[in-house]
Amino acid sequence: MSEPTSIHSTPESNAHTQALQAQIQKLELLSHRPLDSAVLARFDDETENLIKSLLGPLHPQMEAYKYAKLAEAAEMVNLPESAQEESAQDLPRKAIQQRRQVLEGCLAKLHSTKETEAAGLKGKTTKNLPR
Repeated sequence: MSEPTSIHSTPESNAHTQALQAQIQKLELLSHRPLDSAVLARFDDETENLIKSLLGPLHPQMEAYKYAKLAEAAEMVNLPESAQEESAQDLPRKAIQQRRQVLEGCLAKLHSTKETEAAGLKGKTTKNLPR
């Protein structure tokens, strides 16, 4: 199994953030057109590969994304109850909304991890280092 990539604040971590933001933008474009299952399947493959590479294949966001594709992730992405009560014909749009929320959660996780790592690095001083 592949290990998640390091998320230190580097050009690489900025590229990770940009890749997630690009997926969110693609999803936004998809949400404004008639849904094409082939296009959506390619988008899902790209997105799952991105989440796996950034957070790891066993990360909860990976599982949430799989449920979001089926419009079954409402509780996992903390949608308000009113947003969960949609008709069956709205399921494709509901799945788009849930995918977006999972991607935004991934983005928040990356930002949180970068901030935690940065705070940890700032807390280290040279006198704490072994000689």
